[in-house]
Amino acid sequence: MTSSPSFEDASGPGDDAAGRIAARDHMCDPLRQGPMFRWLVLATLAYLGLISMLFLAAPQIDIWASGVFHDPDRGFWATSSPVLMRLRELGPFLVKLVAIASLLVLLAAILLPRFPASISLCAPIFLVSTLILGPGVLVNTILKDNWGRPRPNTVDVFGGEAPFIGVWRITDHCARNCSFVSGEGAASFWLVALAFLAPAAWRWGMLAAIVPIFLALSVNRVAFGGHFLSDTMLAWGLTLLVILGVYAALYRTRGSVTLEQQLHDRLARLGHALRSWLAGAWRVVWTLGSAVTEKFR
Repeated sequence: MTSSPSFEDASGPGDDAAGRIAARDHMCDPLRQGPMFRWLVLATLAYLGLISMLFLAAPQIDIWASGVFHDPDRGFWATSSPVLMRLRELGPFLVKLVAIASLLVLLAAILLPRFPASISLCAPIFLVSTLILGPGVLVNTILKDNWGRPRPNTVDVFGGEAPFIGVWRITDHCARNCSFVSGEGAASFWLVALAFLAPAAWRWGMLAAIVPIFLALSVNRVAFGGHFLSDTMLAWGLTLLVILGVYAALYRTRGSVTLEQQLHDRLARLGHALRSWLAGAWRVVWTLGSAVTEKFR
């Protein structure tokens, strides 16, 4: 019988090149070594506390900020602006682009027999996990679906029927997908996670490019009447806290230096097992096909 094509390869887990690269990056990055990371965590907690106290003490700031974009006759006029509507589409596009690229890297590490050790696997895991845990779970599932804060375009101050509710107050005036906190503000701020992965020398340059983007996207949601200013500002801090937590777990723990090599090895083994299974399945199909062909020849 004619021999069947094979999906198998002789590759197994790679060498320790990924581990050496990870150890070098670990020693050279001030976020992974030294007090800078701890100060960043403390600054984020302080930011969340101060912003919360500010809007609890002066809730009228939210009404004023939303009122800037509201006209008594036209409502929130930004909703009729084609330019601002296109700007709103930019956020989901960038988030999807980064998320899909991250998943493709992980998929390539499984499928390719010789995946380059110089390509980090911690990076796509960091990006995907922070997106899921931050904007996904914390913001959209826990807060937006349970806190019940009405959106600006539904409150009586701006022509709606619901009352204005301050930050952190749980109510039943909104059932789900409510105003507190901003999902799009959190997702656009999540792009800052890319700067955590950049070489230290490039980090400020990446932030200079990303910060105007998430600011414009977040202010745009306020202009649309979709969120209060406090919703967006608190979403930034909460998302950053999640980013810092995942970063610490992946890059600052005792085993973080060897984690990169472990990921390369495990995904290589998974890929090898998958290719072996596909080769076995292909041989079965080939054998059955050949038998059927012989029978009706």
